[in-house]
Amino acid sequence: MAVVFLLFLLAVSAATADEDAFIGVNIGTDLSDMPHPTQVAALLKGQQIRHVRLYDADRGMLVALANTGIQVVVSIPNEQLLGIGQSNSTAANWVSQNIVAHYPATNITAICVGSEVLTTLPNAAKVLVSALKYIHSALVASNLDRQIKVSTPLSSSIILDSFPPSQAFFNRSWEPVLVPMLDFLQSTGSYLMLNIYPYYDYMQANGVIPLDYALFEPLTANKEAVDSNTLLHYSNVFDAMVDAAYAAMAFLNFTDTPVVVTETGWPSKGDSNEPDATIENANTYNSNLIRHVLNKTGTPKRPGLAVSTFIYELYNEDTKPGPVSEKNWGLFNANGVPVYIMHLTGSGNVLANDTANQTYCTAKESADKKMLQAALDWACGPGKVDCSALLQGQPCYEPDNVASHATYAFDVYYHKMGKAADACDFNGVATITTTDPIDSYGLNSSSKTSGAAHGDCVFLGSLGKNGTLANVTAPTFNSTNSDSAASDFGSGTFTSIAVMILLIISSAVYL
Repeated sequence: MAVVFLLFLLAVSAATADEDAFIGVNIGTDLSDMPHPTQVAALLKGQQIRHVRLYDADRGMLVALANTGIQVVVSIPNEQLLGIGQSNSTAANWVSQNIVAHYPATNITAICVGSEVLTTLPNAAKVLVSALKYIHSALVASNLDRQIKVSTPLSSSIILDSFPPSQAFFNRSWEPVLVPMLDFLQSTGSYLMLNIYPYYDYMQANGVIPLDYALFEPLTANKEAVDSNTLLHYSNVFDAMVDAAYAAMAFLNFTDTPVVVTETGWPSKGDSNEPDATIENANTYNSNLIRHVLNKTGTPKRPGLAVSTFIYELYNEDTKPGPVSEKNWGLFNANGVPVYIMHLTGSGNVLANDTANQTYCTAKESADKKMLQAALDWACGPGKVDCSALLQGQPCYEPDNVASHATYAFDVYYHKMGKAADACDFNGVATITTTDPIDSYGLNSSSKTSGAAHGDCVFLGSLGKNGTLANVTAPTFNSTNSDSAASDFGSGTFTSIAVMILLIISSAVYL
């Protein structure tokens, strides 16, 4: 199965700029068996998830996230909004107890003041802007206003006439709140937080929105949606909604406030009347989303300017009220087992969201054969990989092609180097994956057992977590087949140049 199980987020290169777009994860707590905060933190670190959003400011979670380097967005629950919005001192006390007490050990980067207040708690809308200002004033008093932004997540449903995006506008009944709110966001250098759910847009469209358009699946040009005003083509709901948000802000004369998507995702299970809430669709949506954000695709209106996005959500929340789909938006079950393995072929070293964190180094399918051969030569020569298993008659000789042989050598070298991200590049012809190469290249599936019994080919990663590296030494043989094992161990030296790649994508190094 050609699936790469990635979960997200990155071991960011030290050279990556703070303003680069990222993928984060929301952490809900409506679970009958909610993991302990230390277990949550361990899962996040194990998966290299570097950005999270909490729906409160739970002390245990903030303590567990301390000194992890994980960037944390905390929230003021809606039920606390009225008190904070009516009292500057209450806001100051909240900041003191929930922010100052934990920062900087816990890397808090933003505060969500309520969530979808205008649509879920309209009676509190009158104090929303005051709450934003009071919280910000408390941060100013603590000299934290430059490090920590203040905003409030809005439902995308407040954007009316969202297609074509260029003519979108906010529900005018909320302008008395939105105008001062946007003025606050712009003056403080904050961002518009927006929750975007293409799943609900698709479900409510009664067939008008194609499933592929909702899932980020590739569309032919004649199936893309075209903005009749700008003639821009849209291939997915997400981009159209982001551009609609920018247009709605511009309609109110606010053009300098960036958008951050605080919630988006797709449920993996639903009721009988939710046939498209499936594991496959959830996998497809989130995998495509991650690639879309981290590749800096941007939107048709703002190409190359990706939008930082938090996936909803880390865990399935089995005690959440509502239909079955409400309980099944998570990437993991409470026990830390992934709900599904993401399709992220070619996206590099993106945290495998399998708990074993099994990763392999394979040849890229699109790689030039001559470059592959040169890389294979280097691995079996200066790289000191024992390539004897690739000789004719040996376990890993078949299939006899440069891609399969290169994958074997690349994977051995990658494991020899401790699975470091920069050990799987080989001048751009290799990539890290969580798909077992034995599956990808048609090698004998029985080789997944430990040991090369009966001539089976064994990949180091296929031995599991306890697999060991044995005898990774320079071989002394030569191969006469230019499309198989290395033919000249002294050739193909690569220059070692560190290359920064997108957040959740592996750092590249020219070997």
